[in-house]
Amino acid sequence: MSLLAKSLPFIAIGLFVSTPAYADDSIRNKEIADRFASCDKNHDGKLSKAEAKGCMPRIYDHFSFIDSNDKGYVTVAQIQSAASR
Repeated sequence: MSLLAKSLPFIAIGLFVSTPAYADDSIRNKEIADRFASCDKNHDGKLSKAEAKGCMPRIYDHFSFIDSNDKGYVTVAQIQSAASR
């Protein structure tokens, strides 16, 4: 049996493992909205960097990229848009 033939099952497994966890954007966007709602402590529809710090660490780490207008907060739509890129 050739090396390629022996490797094919592992390559196939790798293809399935590397499939994005959020193949469906609507599922990902709902999870983002739910998480956002639980992190938005003052319920103003805006997530400040302080609110993101302990609750959404990836948003905190990329806050200035997502807050491209430098308003000091991000919205759920901005996070969803960034996640789609």
